[in-house]
Amino acid sequence: MNKLLDEALSHQVAQSIKSKAKKPFENAYKAALATEGSKYVQGFLVFSGQPYKPVEHGWIELGDVIIDPTLPYLQKNHKDLWYFPAQSLTVKKLKAIIDESKEDYPEDDPLPIYGEAPYEYYGDVMLGDHEYLIAYQAAEIKCREINGLENGKN
Repeated sequence: MNKLLDEALSHQVAQSIKSKAKKPFENAYKAALATEGSKYVQGFLVFSGQPYKPVEHGWIELGDVIIDPTLPYLQKNHKDLWYFPAQSLTVKKLKAIIDESKEDYPEDDPLPIYGEAPYEYYGDVMLGDHEYLIAYQAAEIKCREINGLENGKN
């Protein structure tokens, strides 16, 4: 079941955290820290048109709604966006992973977070655990459906 995107709250949160274009994971991280009771979510975003494939994305969920702090930069109608979660983290778990990543790999960006190995292939990339693969495959089906693509051919 695809949770509903709260457009107004997405814009409000985006403004309050000063979200940036093309920074969905950073925006989601900041939004999770600033929104009590939220969960940080990574997965895939699908919409009609280019790039004609699922886009790796981050957002937060608060109860049964999606809050996307990158929404103001997507230039899409919020009703034409589909979210496919691959991983959901509490703020406490998110902070612990980020802190550990910064300590262990200070030169690397700690976001996005890919869960536990072994990683699976999705598309042409090997990232994420089995949940990522499941989310990617579901997103790929939806992408083909809304773009009228047959069997993954562009």
